[in-house]
Amino acid sequence: MATLTRRDFIKWTGVGAGTLALSELGFDLAQAYSVRQTLRIAGATQAHSVCPYCAVGCSLLAYTRKEADGTTRLLQIEGDPDSPVNEGRLCPKGATAMDLAISTRRVERPLYRAPGASTWQTVSWDYVLDKIAQNIKATRDRTFVTTDAAGNIVNRCEGMAFAGGAAFSSEEGYFATKVMRGLGAVYLEQQARV
Repeated sequence: MATLTRRDFIKWTGVGAGTLALSELGFDLAQAYSVRQTLRIAGATQAHSVCPYCAVGCSLLAYTRKEADGTTRLLQIEGDPDSPVNEGRLCPKGATAMDLAISTRRVERPLYRAPGASTWQTVSWDYVLDKIAQNIKATRDRTFVTTDAAGNIVNRCEGMAFAGGAAFSSEEGYFATKVMRGLGAVYLEQQARV
């Protein structure tokens, strides 16, 4: 009778376990090719986009499909593997871009709460933009400083500040800085630093 070494025992145990596992899983190539899974994004339109969360500019792929009622439904957002910036990977915030788009808690219209009111009311964009312009003008008129304590001409507005978004492009950041400096604002901050 041949002796069974420890090495042979481990080898034959592994072969037996592998064979048992494959037979129990029903491993059959003919059957594997006949079973087809319909992917959620099969036949969807692919669009390229950029992550809105920071200034890195990670590329996204958004998959959409036209519904029977004519609306477009967002199916999935993922990182773009062809992008040299992120090579298909996304940070935890970027990975939640889908939730940003389809969240039931997303505010889709401007809301305004009057001073002393306890509820928000839906208003138009024109109303909101006019209100912001009026508040900026009133604040600038009230807090504009022409000279400092030493008599130096400073022409600045100390009653308002501006915080830029990290998703600003270079051009948007430049434009926002020019507008705020033109109004006399000296307190400018960037969200990416906060």
